[in-house]
Amino acid sequence: MQPTRKTTALLWTVQGLLAAIFLFAGGMKLAMPLAVLAKMSPLPAAFLKFIGVAEVSGAIGLILPGLLRIRPSLTPFAAAGLVIIMIGATVVTLATGQVAPALIPLVVGLLAAFVAYGRRQPVAAPYGGASHRSVRRAGQLILSR
Repeated sequence: MQPTRKTTALLWTVQGLLAAIFLFAGGMKLAMPLAVLAKMSPLPAAFLKFIGVAEVSGAIGLILPGLLRIRPSLTPFAAAGLVIIMIGATVVTLATGQVAPALIPLVVGLLAAFVAYGRRQPVAAPYGGASHRSVRRAGQLILSR
């Protein structure tokens, strides 16, 4: 089933918003010195640099495949990777005892999940490319005999 124009516009809007968020957040992690990162989080600074690389890569993966129409099937994978990062961010924020601030990565993760679901590619038809309708008809013919 093809998405409607409204759904496509909403997906592009959410993708752009998420890309801006992750470019900013990841870029800040990459730009900050390790000593500053170590003071900001209970996680190791080198791990936070890795998360920054993953966030920037995910932001690029949200936009470029669809924009350039080169391998747009990668967009849901980028969004799913960002969902995983946001699950971790939510858990770490909750583990530090901050409930209200944990809502931010939770909402961002839900938006990324929406993109991952909305941009998923249809599954190939079973039985060597036969459509579901033709498979159903063939089954009815067999059963009617």
